Amino acid sequence: MLSSIQRLIDNNKEWVQERLAIDPDFFETLSQGQHPKYLWIGCSDSRVPPNEITKTLPGEIFVHRNIANLVVQTDMNLLSVIQYAVDVLKVEHIIVCGHYKCGGVHAAMHNQQFGLIDNWLQQIKDTHNFYWHFLKDLDEEKREERLVELSVVQQVYNLGKINTIQNAWRTENRPYLHGWVYNIKTGTVIPQTPMINNNEGIDQICRFANSQIAFKQGYLEPSYEEVTRIPS
Repeated sequence: MLSSIQRLIDNNKEWVQERLAIDPDFFETLSQGQHPKYLWIGCSDSRVPPNEITKTLPGEIFVHRNIANLVVQTDMNLLSVIQYAVDVLKVEHIIVCGHYKCGGVHAAMHNQQFGLIDNWLQQIKDTHNFYWHFLKDLDEEKREERLVELSVVQQVYNLGKINTIQNAWRTENRPYLHGWVYNIKTGTVIPQTPMINNNEGIDQICRFANSQIAFKQGYLEPSYEEVTRIPS
């Protein structure tokens, strides 16, 4: 057990030497402060490291991670991160990044109990139930992947309704919001939303939700493609 921890310490020393060999002032520059352009809201999954998959350096991305990359509007930790990133750091972009093979999404799809996390995942369960008509005919793997995508869009929508974002849009036309899904099998990022920096954009990505509500109320019968299509 001690050797596994020592490996991390040794790796840190190697990393320091590698960075200094490239830029002798690297750490001194970092110590002067941070000016990231991006806030990353991602999953805690160990297979989805933001800096590595975007090939960015320390100081370039401000990061918040939780189980299943949820934007819960009563989460004071998340709200504090967003407020600091937007009002103090003046980030230009906020990326909500989910990923396929997400354990949180998988858990939310099944009627098993896992403990405290069941409460945290309720939003994904609600999304699963809400879009069941359009998910039920997919095989389990495709259904899970589609739920990952729908959840990311829902989180971007939630993010856009937070007052910190609303205020920044009104006064500075920033930040731009982005919904991504990371494919662990290929290492690639797949955008799920256009860039959004106003309420019109937020309402646009929620068009399929509005169509689903109308469908449930008997007003129309949209196709699966119409309801789930992400606008260009």
